[in-house]
Amino acid sequence: LIHDAVGIWGRLDMLANNAGLSGVIPHADLHAATSEIWHALYEVNVVAPFHLIAEAETALRAAAQHGRTACVVNISSHAGVRPKGASIPYAATKAALNHVTRLLAVSLAPAVRVNAVAPGLVDTPLTADWTAAQELWRTRAPMRRAASPDDIAQAVMMLVQSDYLTGEILLSDGGLNLT
Repeated sequence: LIHDAVGIWGRLDMLANNAGLSGVIPHADLHAATSEIWHALYEVNVVAPFHLIAEAETALRAAAQHGRTACVVNISSHAGVRPKGASIPYAATKAALNHVTRLLAVSLAPAVRVNAVAPGLVDTPLTADWTAAQELWRTRAPMRRAASPDDIAQAVMMLVQSDYLTGEILLSDGGLNLT
């Protein structure tokens, strides 16, 4: 993947890790959170982003020699910051991704900045039938709505455009974390 991107564009200035895996399991249903679910979520939400960053490290460092820092933006979740989310395994793996983000921000600096965006509910076809979550955002979040995909893209671009921010986990949840 990284080799192909560098072949097409000539260099790699930024990497956005946006793959993720979830599943709704009530937090009180501990037996439903099987080892298979834990392993699958950990592999996709933590291990895969780490390995992709490792694969991209050389290309990102090379791009940083052109006068700007290169950057990585991981897509996390507000569930990785607050004790919420679709399931305990999901929240725990997103918290782990946040910690990996901070560890790599130190390890790859100063050439490569590493940050994460932690969205709350995003209005997509995947969440269209999540009526309880939608109601929560409409009634409790100060912005009174779920995020749009464009809202999250703007948060990512803010982190991409800054040459100074690193190790940040940017909550993009319409202020729900304030309530």
